[in-house]
Amino acid sequence: MADPTSASTTQQDHTSLRPGALGVAGIVFLVLAAVAPLTGIVVVASLAIALGNGGGTPMSFFLVAVILLLFAVGYAQMSKQLVNAGGFYAFVVKGLGRTGGLIAGLIATLGYNFFVVGTIGTSGFFMQNIIRDLTGLDVNWLVWGLLSIAVCFVLARVGVDFSSKILGVCLVLEVLMLVVFDVSVLVQTGYDLGAFSPEAVFSGSLPIGLLLAATGFLGFEATALFSEEAKQPLRTIPRATYTSIIAIGVILGVTTWAVVSATGVAQAQATALEHLPTGDLIFMLSQQYLGGPLTTVMMVLLLVSLFAAMLAFHNSATRYLYSLGRSRILPQALARTRSNGAPQLAGIVQASFAALVAIIFAIAGADPILTLVPAMLGFGTLSVLILQGLAAISIVVYFRRKGDPRWWSTFIAPGIGFLGIAAISVLAVVNFNIVAGSEELAIRLMPLLLVLALIGGIIYGAYLKRSKPAVYEGLASDLERFSDR
Repeated sequence: MADPTSASTTQQDHTSLRPGALGVAGIVFLVLAAVAPLTGIVVVASLAIALGNGGGTPMSFFLVAVILLLFAVGYAQMSKQLVNAGGFYAFVVKGLGRTGGLIAGLIATLGYNFFVVGTIGTSGFFMQNIIRDLTGLDVNWLVWGLLSIAVCFVLARVGVDFSSKILGVCLVLEVLMLVVFDVSVLVQTGYDLGAFSPEAVFSGSLPIGLLLAATGFLGFEATALFSEEAKQPLRTIPRATYTSIIAIGVILGVTTWAVVSATGVAQAQATALEHLPTGDLIFMLSQQYLGGPLTTVMMVLLLVSLFAAMLAFHNSATRYLYSLGRSRILPQALARTRSNGAPQLAGIVQASFAALVAIIFAIAGADPILTLVPAMLGFGTLSVLILQGLAAISIVVYFRRKGDPRWWSTFIAPGIGFLGIAAISVLAVVNFNIVAGSEELAIRLMPLLLVLALIGGIIYGAYLKRSKPAVYEGLASDLERFSDR
């Protein structure tokens, strides 16, 4: 008769992520790469200045950072209660119960997988145009996009620690370029404190400014996804979360301040609107403050930034599939891992899904930047915002149910954070055409997919509770297996 202990160990070896693979720096690199600071400035900051509150946009980034830091106070406390690759899905199970967690898991899986599809479009589009302009080689965007996701898949299979090293190099290069730009503006023009005056902050549309600024932080929540692979996770994850939010806020806020100072605070919105159709506001300023050669370097680093974001989101989406497979919400085969702890089938499914959707859009003749990217990234943005809101309220509910005496860290701070995130989420739904950058009816109706996830989660949860009680109970027990690490 086979030794049951040996069998169990063998099975564990093939369904476990690699513990101790990531420190604080590694997780921060994974998270900030998903945020893609250079892409955030070239795309998000430009949009926020043009459509939001113009010269007051730097304050929008700093306000969102404060909201998320308040949320992170509770997030840090919750991170000390469990260590699980399910990220916010695991948080919601703890706070709102199994069915609530199931709904959150479905929303997260949809959002992150759609995000990867969107990165195929953005990476492919910019690679086609920038490489053509620099070398004369004109290759269709789909070829570049599929090549990028293939490379991401290979790097992810090598292991999350290797991915974090690659992303760390990409991140350092991006941030160095932004620092050079910021210093150049400071030396040549100086920073205009008028960007923080009430007239500037409340100019244009502050709500839209806050909404677009919030999209620049998407990805910070992925810290919890890597908790099973973290060194000393009960300390590493909170530290990585605080570090990520502060770093994103400083990088995007200060660089946006440099941008509006360079254009002139009063003229910032008009200038951004003028360059909105071509999306070259930052490159125009780079030509002025850095010169042609460094602007070319910035264009190349934009490609690096887009690739880094794709790799980071591929890792995150893969871990949601892995976690839902382990809890048997999705096929259990998704929980299998390679000998180095990298998800096996989940990575294949994620990359294949993203590539297939991109191919369908291409066959239909859709423009990547006008149709594919707005639809996928817009819906992914909304999904992650909703996910953050669910996690925030789950933290409050969980600690109130336990009667935790720490009112500031488990109720007041995360409660304020929840209200801020909820307000931004409502803005995202109401202004989804702006988030998605499209007025197409099919795209504007995409938020209804979240309603379907809600209804489907309730129905599926009821089915599991009635027909598969062991699986339903396992939604929580899967978390408890790691809560004492």
